[in-house]
Amino acid sequence: MRMDKHKSGKKRKWPKVVGIILLILVAAGGVYGYSIYHSLNKAVETMHTPIERDISSKRTKEVEFKDREPFSVLLMGVDERKNDKGRSDSMIVLTVNPEVKSVKMISIPRDTLTDIVGHGTRDKINHAYAFGGVEMAMDTVEGLLDIPVDYYVQVNMEGFEEIVNAVGGVTVNNDLNFSYGGFSFDEGKLTLSGKEALAFSRMRYEDSRGDFGRQLRQREVIQGVIREGASVSSLWNYDDIFDALGNNVKTNLKFDEMVDIQKHYKAASKDIEQIQIKTGAGTKIDGIYYYVIPDAELNEIQETLQNHLEV
Repeated sequence: MRMDKHKSGKKRKWPKVVGIILLILVAAGGVYGYSIYHSLNKAVETMHTPIERDISSKRTKEVEFKDREPFSVLLMGVDERKNDKGRSDSMIVLTVNPEVKSVKMISIPRDTLTDIVGHGTRDKINHAYAFGGVEMAMDTVEGLLDIPVDYYVQVNMEGFEEIVNAVGGVTVNNDLNFSYGGFSFDEGKLTLSGKEALAFSRMRYEDSRGDFGRQLRQREVIQGVIREGASVSSLWNYDDIFDALGNNVKTNLKFDEMVDIQKHYKAASKDIEQIQIKTGAGTKIDGIYYYVIPDAELNEIQETLQNHLEV
């Protein structure tokens, strides 16, 4: 009987022991989660680079994320080299509408001919950043697309290698055999290191699609970074990832705004529509190459984005 009581006592104790172990694990996870949250907050503080204007001239008030209002972001990949302010190597505009649960994305060719707002010239759109930094780039994109550009995210392409390495490399789908920067890239699925990813995303002259082909490769790398960064295995490298982001990304988004976007707009990211420029063409004016978007197609693109932003 004593043995039975002893066994029964053990049985009663086991749930308590398991419960204590679970509590310890949850507490440890909470500490780990807080550590990640704290590190992310610190990284975002480093990344946060406000601009002089509070809102777009095409807005009457700021976007309210808690009210799930549509907003737009200009993503810029910038080549920042020593003693050179650099140019925006790539420009992608995203419009986000949580009510219809969708994102529209358009890549603007760097050689697109447009009015450089605030500079009084008509030039390649990527020169706007060189002439007047982030604000002139945002104003010029607003002028081209006739929509408010609410936020920007700028990535230093020279430091993109560090970001890719921090997430342990990226996997991309390559649709073109080519060599560039001392590397050879075969068609198909490839796993790239930071140096390889940078070379992969920069090549354009060996691609008959020119800037459009390069934009496709840049999107492949960016999507690869997002996939790897969101994986469970990357949690163990979060310090490296956040350091790499803090060192190479600038944005006027604040930490609490990013939290609100994650909370209220997450469903929109499941439907990303890429708007393709179909009738644009390259031409030379006074011996200089420009990419020209016909007015009819530009008007269609403007209307599509305006409707999506509900402006």
